[in-house]
Amino acid sequence: MREWLLNTLSLPQIRVTDILEILVIAFIIYQIMVWIKSTKAWMLLKGILALAVFILVAYIFEMHTILWLAERSINILAIAVIIVFQPELRRALEKLGERQFITAIVPFNQTKENERFSDDTIKALVTASFAMGKVKTGALIVVEQAIKLSEYESTGIELDALVSSQLLINTFEHNTPLHDGAVIIRGNRIVSATCYLPLTDNGLSKDLGTRHRAAVGMSEVSDALVIAVSEETGAVSIALSGQLVRNVTPEYLTERLIYIQNKSADKKRFTLWKGWQKHEKKTDE
Repeated sequence: MREWLLNTLSLPQIRVTDILEILVIAFIIYQIMVWIKSTKAWMLLKGILALAVFILVAYIFEMHTILWLAERSINILAIAVIIVFQPELRRALEKLGERQFITAIVPFNQTKENERFSDDTIKALVTASFAMGKVKTGALIVVEQAIKLSEYESTGIELDALVSSQLLINTFEHNTPLHDGAVIIRGNRIVSATCYLPLTDNGLSKDLGTRHRAAVGMSEVSDALVIAVSEETGAVSIALSGQLVRNVTPEYLTERLIYIQNKSADKKRFTLWKGWQKHEKKTDE
């Protein structure tokens, strides 16, 4: 009896290859999660998790029709995901070939990428936006949040410069090499200029041009806040989550930047949402 218990409770032998296999799998899963968080696939993953929870609830309560539909459509959804995210998958494989193994295991620049922008950066963005608005200098400024914009950053010219109002004004000055396109801001630094942004397909007002269509388009495919300064009227507008708010004030722009700087501040959320609705109402009028 004792020998039987010892044989039953005996631990399996762990070989060196087993440990190595666990480390490799953990590394691959980690890299996939980092890639997902840095692209539009992060929003897709949240949608898939919500759908999975819905199917789980249907399974618990034995909703057979919903389960039948989910079973029949799972293959189609998988193919649709591959088609929709084909560019991101291709870039991920290209990056995997470019990265060195040691650098991939130990991401030394992780802290820099996750840096939150400071109050000085907020002040510089507001000052530059309205200074350019006064002289009707067109501008397009993308403030990156959780989703990395490497795809659009690579379409421009790399800068890696500390954000300042003087630099932003000089960048968008007419007839300068960097005035055309958008600048992308990550943390407290301008990482790229003259970037090309996707245009929205949603119908905007006829008095809005390509700059505002690009601002809305960028906010539709990412969580970035985009500041657009009109070259015709000098008005400052912001785009976030596919919504465009026109003719904002310096105070409102500051509030929105503070909001995305401190997303965990729930007390400000209701106040800012009321302000957003107020501006939308003015825009409609």
